[in-house]
Amino acid sequence: MSAHASSVALVERRRVFTRLACRALDLIIASAVLLICLPILLAACALIRLESPGPAIFRQRRLGRDRRAFTVHKLRTMRLAADTQVHRNYIEDLISGSEQTHSDGERDLYKLANDDRVTRVGRVLRRTSLDELPQLFDVLRGPMSLVGPRPVIPYEAELYPADYNRRFAVKPGLTGLWQVSGRSECSYREMVALDISWAESYSVGSYISIVARTPKVLLHSRGAA
Repeated sequence: MSAHASSVALVERRRVFTRLACRALDLIIASAVLLICLPILLAACALIRLESPGPAIFRQRRLGRDRRAFTVHKLRTMRLAADTQVHRNYIEDLISGSEQTHSDGERDLYKLANDDRVTRVGRVLRRTSLDELPQLFDVLRGPMSLVGPRPVIPYEAELYPADYNRRFAVKPGLTGLWQVSGRSECSYREMVALDISWAESYSVGSYISIVARTPKVLLHSRGAA
């Protein structure tokens, strides 16, 4: 075997080890967090049902690794049958670089300021990121990881330039490099660059570092999408 072939084989073994190790951590950590947060999840579901009719869990198609579609689960934060066109338009502005700032001067990717589609309970869930809790089941099922790029909405991916597709090399995650790197201060292009950086160079060490940094970030920032 040539030196080049040996080097390629070594890199591939490292990738396989990293993938298996991260999967094992996904299962252990997600299971533990679900057990701890189950009373919060059940209470949130009850509050959602009390405030507005309809299911407490919101399901949406997203794109994961290799652009494979899967169903993501979140706590419902909007009224039923909310119009999605306003969000489509906002995403288009984000990708083109013409997104608007919030009225208070802050900008938070994916979250529209003064969105009247969101319920009162939903605003609290988004602000605390508790609406993301059901995605722990998606981690256990396999289409998501705890750490990775944000799962992309299909109509969002339709607007992507070719180089953005590099973020689909890994599973999407509940948290990631963007989320712990000042997500509300990042432009869409900067967010994608961070996602691609993770996809092309992730390791067990960086996985553990991001998971460890996430609780502090959640205490000081708004929810993700």
